[in-house]
Amino acid sequence: MKITLTGSDYNCILEYALKERPDEACGLIAGVDREDGVREIKKVYLLTNIDHTNEHFSIDPKEHLKSIKDMRANGLVPLGNWHSHPESPSRPSEEDKRLANDSKASYLILSLEDEDNPVLNAFHIEGPEGERSVRKEELEIL
Repeated sequence: MKITLTGSDYNCILEYALKERPDEACGLIAGVDREDGVREIKKVYLLTNIDHTNEHFSIDPKEHLKSIKDMRANGLVPLGNWHSHPESPSRPSEEDKRLANDSKASYLILSLEDEDNPVLNAFHIEGPEGERSVRKEELEIL
């Protein structure tokens, strides 16, 4: 699957992730699944990592609910989530795979391991726990 993200939304994610270091930053992505097979991100949500750690994240439940209500009000659908890896590569950790419970979701991971060269990748994760498969998705920043 191909995913598109605007440059301004990418910059919002990057700036927020840099600001939240050394903790992981997190949020949701919303938009539309177009008929041509492209998953178009139309809005990113910058949410609070209530765990305040550099190893994992938990989204603030009140902010999560508020984001879902905003998506509905704007005719968008939830497409997945994003989070940063302040000190590791842009690929799902074992915990990321374990917690990936929505086989329809796209998971965007921003690595800040090399601050001068941040890397954002998108992944699809599915399968039973312990046997999850990870597939990199094509991500185009417009």
